[in-house]
Amino acid sequence: MLLEFKKPIPVITKDNKEGYAIYVESSGMFENDIWCVVLCDGGIIRHYNTSQLKVYKNATFEINVDK
Repeated sequence: MLLEFKKPIPVITKDNKEGYAIYVESSGMFENDIWCVVLCDGGIIRHYNTSQLKVYKNATFEINVDK
C-alpha cells in the first residue's frame, strides 16, 4: 500500500539532514515502511526506513526542534 501526502511532512534523516516526506510505502505489518524524502539541500530524493527518520516539528503533537 502506498500513501501520498497532500502536504509533505518535514523530517530529519538519520544523517541530521532536513527534508520533506512525500509518500510512504507499507512493507508489511508494523515496521520497516519505506519513506520517500526530498532533501532540502539540493532537492535530492532518498528513501529511508521508518527507523531512520524523525518528524521535524509538529506543534499539535508537541514535537519540537532540539537545539
